[in-house]
Amino acid sequence: MATSENLKAAFAGESQANRTYLAFAKRAEADGFKQIARLFRATAEAETVHALAHLRVMGGVKGTAENLQAAIDGEGYEFKEMYPAFVAQAEAEGNKAAVHSFKDAMAVEQIHHGLYSAALQAQKSGKDLDPGRIWVCPVCGNTVIGEEPPDKCPICGAPKEKFFEVK
Repeated sequence: MATSENLKAAFAGESQANRTYLAFAKRAEADGFKQIARLFRATAEAETVHALAHLRVMGGVKGTAENLQAAIDGEGYEFKEMYPAFVAQAEAEGNKAAVHSFKDAMAVEQIHHGLYSAALQAQKSGKDLDPGRIWVCPVCGNTVIGEEPPDKCPICGAPKEKFFEVK
């Protein structure tokens, strides 16, 4: 395998390890193991360092406009092609939990596509997005810009109180 393919595989692996270790940290914390949770979080940060180094070597971070377009393309692919195929396969297999997970993600990826599209439009006119609070639903990932999150998540129904603000 070529080095470029190895870099892509390493980036994917390190990125996945980061998310996995953060999930493990939440579980360890819930189970009362605070120091083990800290170890998982520390290791997750180290995996991020590795992933970002691989991405940098691959030339994966460009200017803001190019990065926004890459995000738009990726989110568009996910909600238009990837997740519909995943939903169909999960439905065919009768895996209701996967269907639910994929449908939530598909809906949110469409929202992300719109948010990135608005950001690219602003950036191309030489402006940033208007300042405002950004909220994420911890159940489905719905992302909302506004002073307050919705009373109920329109994707998964989670109550307003569950949303967290991204600073």
